[in-house]
Amino acid sequence: MHTRRKQPDVPAPGTPWDEIAPGLWMGGHEFRGRTGQLEFAAVRQEFDLVQTLLRMPGHGPAPGVEHHVWPIPDGPLDGTQLLGVIRLAEAACEALDDGRKVLVRCYHGYNRSGLVVAHALMHRGSSAEEAIRLIRARRSGWALHNELFVDYLRAGLTTARLLEELTE
Repeated sequence: MHTRRKQPDVPAPGTPWDEIAPGLWMGGHEFRGRTGQLEFAAVRQEFDLVQTLLRMPGHGPAPGVEHHVWPIPDGPLDGTQLLGVIRLAEAACEALDDGRKVLVRCYHGYNRSGLVVAHALMHRGSSAEEAIRLIRARRSGWALHNELFVDYLRAGLTTARLLEELTE
């Protein structure tokens, strides 16, 4: 599976994670700290549920924290991968309904995590455009810069999944 390559034109975020909606956080594994240097974002016990779309050893969470791992590329997704994204978003919504604090993370916390968070927001009643706008305002203008993921959201992940399965 291909994972995120460093892209010099995509800057690291200035924070390890940001709250997109009450209790729903989006982040990554690397950020630019106060000194301007790249730092690793290691999750300990700040969240009740951590969903990881790109696993990197040593980045947590601490033992005892619920952790869902579903590695996906920052590129075209097949039907099984899209179903995993849908299930992660539903699990995030269930945790939020229970008053739990959720972090969804990928490499920088822009695209893969944005796909899950946006779908969770849509599951809770936002339109695709509202979800995308909110994520970009709260996380970064770079969030969801993967236009394929934006297309998936605009079509709806269930529809995108069915179309992907037809082509497999």
